[in-house]
Amino acid sequence: MRKVTYAMSVSLDGYIAGPDGGFDWGAPSEDLFRFYIDEMRDVGVHLLGRRLYETMLYWEDPAQAASFDEAEQEWATLWNPLPKVVFSTTLSAVEGNARLASGGLAEEIERLRSEPGDGDIAIGGATLAIQAAELGLIDEYQVTICPVLVGGGTPYFAHNERQVDLALVETRTFDSGAVFLRYRVVSSGRGPAG
Repeated sequence: MRKVTYAMSVSLDGYIAGPDGGFDWGAPSEDLFRFYIDEMRDVGVHLLGRRLYETMLYWEDPAQAASFDEAEQEWATLWNPLPKVVFSTTLSAVEGNARLASGGLAEEIERLRSEPGDGDIAIGGATLAIQAAELGLIDEYQVTICPVLVGGGTPYFAHNERQVDLALVETRTFDSGAVFLRYRVVSSGRGPAG
């Protein structure tokens, strides 16, 4: 069965975006970007919320593509044809190889897991990932910790008083000081006592 993964860059204090919504501090170094390209080869479909979908349209813009270096061109070559499912209550249409979700998150993931195909079901964006985590749908967390403290913003993890036991599967350190951690979910669902 296809696994569901949640991969994002995060500040050392646990945020995917700072108080102003910015995340430029998470721009990958050359070796980290190369790692992301290699990781993208294992993704079969990407689930996104509206904000991340709109941010990632950058990679599909021909005006931007003209200035891409070799690594960026390789990323775009992988990203653009990748099937994407966008969860939004405000969008009525999407572009490229994307479609709007026709059901809830659990239904979409169940459908994707039952369809033939290879590659992980990747979730991008904290809001969508928090929903998936609350439903117990995430099989693996992939965290790239950036060497910065941003002091607040959008958290990577939900604070829903639910324990999730994890097993460390992989670690990797990059020239920039960023550290990649891959954890497999062992068990989840235990809430607070009482």
